Amino acid sequence: MSDTTTAGGGWDRRRWLILGVIALAQLMVVLDLTVMNVALPSAQRALGFSTVDRQWVVTAYSLAFGSLLLLGGRLADLLGRKVTFLAGLAGFAGVSAIGGASVNFAMLVTARACQGAFAALLVPSALSLLTTTFTSQADRGKAFGIYGAIAGAGGAIGLLLGGVLTEFLSWRWTLYVNLVFAGVALVGGALLLARQPAPGRPRLDIPGVLLVSGGVFCLVYGFSNAAAHTWATPSTYGFLAAGAALLATFAAWQARAAHPLLPPRVVLDRNRGGAYLSFFIAAAGLFGIFLFLTYYLQQTLGYSPLVTGVAFLPISGGLILVSNLSTIVLMPRFGPKPLVASGMLAAAGGAAWLAQLGPHTGYAAGVLGPIILAAVGLGLVIAPVINTGTFGVAPQDAGVASATATVGQQLGASIGTSLLNTIFAAAVTSYLAAHLAAARVIGRQAPTRLAPNRLALTGLALAHGYDVAFWWTAGIFAGGAVIGGALLRPGPLRPPSTPPPAHTEATTAQAQRPA
Repeated sequence: MSDTTTAGGGWDRRRWLILGVIALAQLMVVLDLTVMNVALPSAQRALGFSTVDRQWVVTAYSLAFGSLLLLGGRLADLLGRKVTFLAGLAGFAGVSAIGGASVNFAMLVTARACQGAFAALLVPSALSLLTTTFTSQADRGKAFGIYGAIAGAGGAIGLLLGGVLTEFLSWRWTLYVNLVFAGVALVGGALLLARQPAPGRPRLDIPGVLLVSGGVFCLVYGFSNAAAHTWATPSTYGFLAAGAALLATFAAWQARAAHPLLPPRVVLDRNRGGAYLSFFIAAAGLFGIFLFLTYYLQQTLGYSPLVTGVAFLPISGGLILVSNLSTIVLMPRFGPKPLVASGMLAAAGGAAWLAQLGPHTGYAAGVLGPIILAAVGLGLVIAPVINTGTFGVAPQDAGVASATATVGQQLGASIGTSLLNTIFAAAVTSYLAAHLAAARVIGRQAPTRLAPNRLALTGLALAHGYDVAFWWTAGIFAGGAVIGGALLRPGPLRPPSTPPPAHTEATTAQAQRPA
């Protein structure tokens, strides 16, 4: 029995329970992108690792997750999505428990890397289950509205949950809490999901796995290293160059591989290709907003981690509301093209509004309005592009298409935060250098005023850095509006009129032609 075919109306009720299981698993994974951020200072004090090492608690998760996603997606297609979904949940829960019980830095980082590896198996399985379970346009819109809302708002919810758990329990509970999420989803998945036999004898593109995993690893590492050091460091540009070379080789190999890891027919479709690029850009801007607003609220406004998490709730609420509106009401009428273009422009407007923040701007006056506008814009983008990126693929490609969409999100988040953080640091440094001479003159004339002037100057420099970073974020979103508007086809998505043909060399060659 497949995910979508069964007799009677009982399955109609069961598949909405399946959506709940999938949504819970997706929320757990997205939470872990940010839930540890606010807990890191407490973990650092408890385990005694350095500030330089601290970034690896977050980076280890992203490295393993991003570099293994395509492998996880193809394994879901080959071994069956129920098997990989449940295995991903069980593994994620197990290594989360190990991470929560960490007694040193190495144990914590290893657990975080293993979390990323199991997430790479879990997420494509969850999204492909969603794709094969909800096939009608109306139900698909509702399901992807919920899924897209979680994909967009989960990061903000993670900041809130991390603040609550760290403040009232312990930093360890930011990892232990995954046992609750995974336990419920594991029981639900075991009871509700139908087992899917693998289509034929499983075959895996080993050279493709090695090339794409190595390429994505090098890119994520290189950009993460740029955020911690500089672009001129050999460990930054060397890894970036290696990543680009490996991914170029991977693309060339996929065109000639007998059983490609990522069949070109998946990405050469114009709508899907535009959706993957749009998701990459949206994630870069969204996680940039998360990063700099977290800095601003805690360092400039002096908010606690818990209050900072609460301050992000309007983003979560806006994304959830607009994601469902966009996929249920707007997508069937207009298609993804106008939604993505207008949503990116609205997000650009929100980022440009945030670029007006000063060292004493309050939350209600300078933050609330822009984040609501950005949330509305991103709600018009994220759920529709996830829907579009998995629409119309052959059943045997559902897992790898889902993984490709998630790779776009992961790379966007990593590259966006690294690039914007580097720009922010450079802007702060240049501002301080330009104004420090004047501050020294004032200090020589009136030594008692030197410390207050330095403090004020630092606040002004940070505010200048935030403004520059948000202007760049606005530019990223504006570029996304152009790219999405150019690549995506006009009009609603049209399902294939006939089932996909049998997989033969002739049909493969035809499907690989660019749309």
